[in-house]
Formats: sequence, C-alpha cells, structure tokens
Amino acid sequence: QVQLVESGGGLVQPGETLRLSCAASGNIDSSYVMGWFRQAPGKQREKVALITIGGTANYHPSVSGRFTISRDSAKNMVYLDMNILKPEDTAVYYCNDGFTWGQGTQVTVSS
Repeated sequence: QVQLVESGGGLVQPGETLRLSCAASGNIDSSYVMGWFRQAPGKQREKVALITIGGTANYHPSVSGRFTISRDSAKNMVYLDMNILKPEDTAVYYCNDGFTWGQGTQVTVSS
C-alpha cells in the first residue's frame, strides 16, 4: 500500500504563497487521479484540487485561479502551489491517491 507524506504547510499572511508537497512511497502513475483535500475546524473535508495521470486538473471554485496542482511521476510527487492565500484557506491539507490519506499538513493564513 502506498504511503503519502505531506509537507510545506505553515503560518502565512493573507496574500502570501505556499507550496505543499506530497511524497508517495510508490508509483503515483498507478493512481489515475491524485488529489488535495482540506478540512477546516468544524467543517467536513472538501476537495481542493484533482489531477489525472494525463495532467487534467479540476479545482474547487473557491481556489480556481489561485491554486495549481501538479504531479511529477519521475519523483512520485504531487504539489499544490497556493497563491493569494486567504484566511478562509486555513485548514489541514491532505493528499490522496484514491485509496490512501496522508497525515496532513496545517496551513494557517492570518495577519
């Protein structure tokens, strides 16, 4: 079973940028879709962005135009570039390959 490890979270101010990374212990091309999800306190986990093996991406409307998901099959990595961060982006961000969840990385956007 593939293990996923997220990193790159932190405390940033509104308008700043972060890059999240997801390292997979196995071949990510065995998963047609890789994704990033997030869960804010008191809220359900929600999809942030998905990317297919062919590179087609899909985003939650609230992050479209600000976030970019990418995958590097050679390195078995998935990334989430987050720009113009807002306080409402504060959450624990999780990587998923359709079967496995990582442990999550905290993103806090606050002035």
